[in-house]
Amino acid sequence: MDVAFLVSKEGIEQVELTEPWKAVEHAGHTPRLVAPEPGQVRGYHHLEPADTFDVDVTAADARPADYAALVLPGGVANSDLLRWQPAAVEFVRGFAALGRPIAMICHGGWILMDADALRGKRVTSWPSMRTDFRNAGATWVDEELVVDGNLISSRKPKDLPAFNEALVKALEQ
Repeated sequence: MDVAFLVSKEGIEQVELTEPWKAVEHAGHTPRLVAPEPGQVRGYHHLEPADTFDVDVTAADARPADYAALVLPGGVANSDLLRWQPAAVEFVRGFAALGRPIAMICHGGWILMDADALRGKRVTSWPSMRTDFRNAGATWVDEELVVDGNLISSRKPKDLPAFNEALVKALEQ
């Protein structure tokens, strides 16, 4: 099964991309990098530029039905850049309509607000986003991992072991 990892061109918190990617591969699934633009995207270690990664498909060309799950890595710049890309928002909106697993970590969930996919959901994230999530109709809590139906959320890189375990478990169902 293919799993979509949706990111912007840069500002991706690299570990929030690479660690779930490895977990998905280790579980026998195929991660695919989806971004608004073709070419490469750049990861970051907080504010320091890190590695580049090749985009597999653009958000405009990606079809939500082709993926078993959607992963939304964080990174403040990544998440903020991504949410104003119409094709990315439409991809997320279409994915949410399918009811398949969506896993977000740190700031990754910002785009779910623009896709109106959070009403009535219980979530966690980086603490500075709690008001944003509440304003989007979600119940925000400060916990390592929250699973609410198809939505998986964690706060920060330290939470990645629990996040990855929940993501893989969701792919097995």
